[in-house]
Amino acid sequence: MTCQSMTGFASVQGGVNGVKWSWEARSVNGRGLDLRLRLPDGLERLETTLRAVFGKAFSRGSITLTLKLKRVEQSALPRLSLPHLDAVLDVAEELTNAAAQRGLAISPPCVGDLMAFRGVVDHDAPAAEDDVAVMEALVAEVEPLANALLRARIAEGSRLSEILAEQLVKIDKLLVAAEETAAIRDTLRGEVLRQRVASLLEATPVVDETRLAQELAMIAVKADVTEELDRLKAHLAAAHDLIAEPGPIGRKFDFLSQEFNREANTLCSKSASSDLTAVGLEMKVAIDQMREQIQNVE
Repeated sequence: MTCQSMTGFASVQGGVNGVKWSWEARSVNGRGLDLRLRLPDGLERLETTLRAVFGKAFSRGSITLTLKLKRVEQSALPRLSLPHLDAVLDVAEELTNAAAQRGLAISPPCVGDLMAFRGVVDHDAPAAEDDVAVMEALVAEVEPLANALLRARIAEGSRLSEILAEQLVKIDKLLVAAEETAAIRDTLRGEVLRQRVASLLEATPVVDETRLAQELAMIAVKADVTEELDRLKAHLAAAHDLIAEPGPIGRKFDFLSQEFNREANTLCSKSASSDLTAVGLEMKVAIDQMREQIQNVE
């Protein structure tokens, strides 16, 4: 199982009744699910279907859905608009009556005159929002569009999973190097500490052995990085489990990366060794690179 990316693109084209259209779905990172719709005027009724389908298919990401319509040029049959004709005849009658009151004679309009008025004869096909077949076809393509975007995000997530797995392997190798470097540091540090204690005992006739033991124990605790290394191992195991986990894992992985970074910071602060600090800094870089990729995970 691979994680799903929040980045993806999909498009669907179709057409019916002399109308062609193109759906586009673009997805980028987002804290939650943010659907942005760009629909032609008159097709706002598609919003309910779009939000329902995409809200079910995705949980995170900023998704922009764009619909573009284009009417194919065709010779539509003329249609008589009775409401427009009635309105024109009413106006003609009012003009004739007004002229008669002033003693003017106006010849009645002929058929050609009436057809010349805008709207009386309609040569255009019905608008997309009024065409039942067009609306049904547009609604039917919403789910295929969501599935196409889902496939694109899964494909991107597969590549993302490979990158994250490689970064975890790198962190694991650095963790092994940190353990080896810490062991060498402890051996050298122990030898230096024994020499300093011996010099102190020679220079001081009376030594409070209890206080000396307390101070040595405190030095050892401050320099001990075993706990940080153990927690980093646990975080690595949790990260591998997350990659294999089905469903959205982005938020969990982001929180886990913060824990990675916290332990790496503590490792550097307690290193007391340039070699161990160098390993810790390299680990921090690898963790930051991993966290950048995690921002793309749903």
